[in-house]
Amino acid sequence: MPDSQPRRPDDSAADGAGAAGPASSPDAGATPDAALVLCGARLTDGRIVDVRLSGGRIEAVGTAGSLTARGPRVDLRGYLLLPAPAEPHAHSDTALTADSAGPDSPGPASHLAEDIQRRATEAALLQVGHGATALRSHVRIGDVQGLAPLEAVLQARRALRGLADLTPVAVPRLLTGIAGAGNLAMLRDAVKMGAGVVGGCPDLDPDPAGYAEAVLEIAAQHGCPVDLHTDSDDPARLARLAAMAGGLRPGVSIGPCGGLSQLPLEAAVRAADQLAATGVTVICLPQGGCSGAERRGAAPVRLLRAAGVRVAAGSGALRDVANPVGRGDPLEAAYLLASQHGLRAEHAYEAVSAAARAAMGLPEVRVEAGFPAELLAVRGERLSGVLSLAYSRIVIHRGRVVARTSAVREYCDSEAAVALDLPRQGRVEKGPPSGGARTPDDGPGRGPGSGS
Repeated sequence: MPDSQPRRPDDSAADGAGAAGPASSPDAGATPDAALVLCGARLTDGRIVDVRLSGGRIEAVGTAGSLTARGPRVDLRGYLLLPAPAEPHAHSDTALTADSAGPDSPGPASHLAEDIQRRATEAALLQVGHGATALRSHVRIGDVQGLAPLEAVLQARRALRGLADLTPVAVPRLLTGIAGAGNLAMLRDAVKMGAGVVGGCPDLDPDPAGYAEAVLEIAAQHGCPVDLHTDSDDPARLARLAAMAGGLRPGVSIGPCGGLSQLPLEAAVRAADQLAATGVTVICLPQGGCSGAERRGAAPVRLLRAAGVRVAAGSGALRDVANPVGRGDPLEAAYLLASQHGLRAEHAYEAVSAAARAAMGLPEVRVEAGFPAELLAVRGERLSGVLSLAYSRIVIHRGRVVARTSAVREYCDSEAAVALDLPRQGRVEKGPPSGGARTPDDGPGRGPGSGS
């Protein structure tokens, strides 16, 4: 197969929030302008290819061994190369606070700006390590904290430049009546500060319709997307929201919509048809709830997809009180969509990659020349296997390796481990390991990221 011809995808969106500056990363020695060749990667259609990256984009794709570059090379034999996932629903300001909520905890989580910034940065790095190169984080504003949490997350965004694109969503508690007047002004200030998305929780306001109307009005004034928390358990309220949101550009997302699963089938189908007609995206949370939703449980993904609703999947809580064991892993969200909701592996992964990026206003990614170099390499041969045992990963953001996760599985000295010739992952030892049989898992490939 000859090199594919470079072409620019048909999109008008920016490659992400913020400019990418130099940052230290696992591909030490590479410079942002140097071409990087990914060698011997497997694509989902079974082809084994080389992929050359330059200038933050995929420059060429060719048969294995066919591409050269003036810069470094990364051996991806044994890896499946995918468009990188994106995280459309994180909560950076409350992440990693679960240990402060129990009876044995040292006390409540700190709300100091520097502590929120530290947690937000650490949480984002965990998600980057999982493969998400773009994140949308819902940040509570108002009350006694004012805009301090948003400023802390904006500081985290600046610290993460070059590693991932982080977009804050401003989330006020109340917006209507006398109690909400201050928050309404604060929401406008939040957009001016740099909140790229206007959000909120209309279900928690005494006037949900008025809340949604206020959010949509501010978004229209500033040209911002809208991303609202709602359980969607009231069909009439959801119908009004869908009608108001119809036609708003650059778009409206709602989630996690767990209440739709509790509605009678006829009402749920009617609600799904209304959402599809108005172009509203549903962002479900297969891994559990979040602090912005009262109801746990997942949206009826298959019903929504059948109606033509664009469904993306996010992680929600990352080890906070809403989900103390939340992982923030998009591949786990895809795994749950496949295992619990019956989606095919490719559709489940699409929900955390292509659909998530579209919901976030990001350009499409394909492993083809001309597309953004936002990629994830996972040890494995097929997508179903990757969603089952996605251990070793190499994450590429704007054409640079920004994170590596390596896994090596070891078994005790056993004839069975040798006789079965179990799938291997990791680097080969030069000599027999002492104290047991070292059997790395998942395919014969060798390359960076394998081994510990």
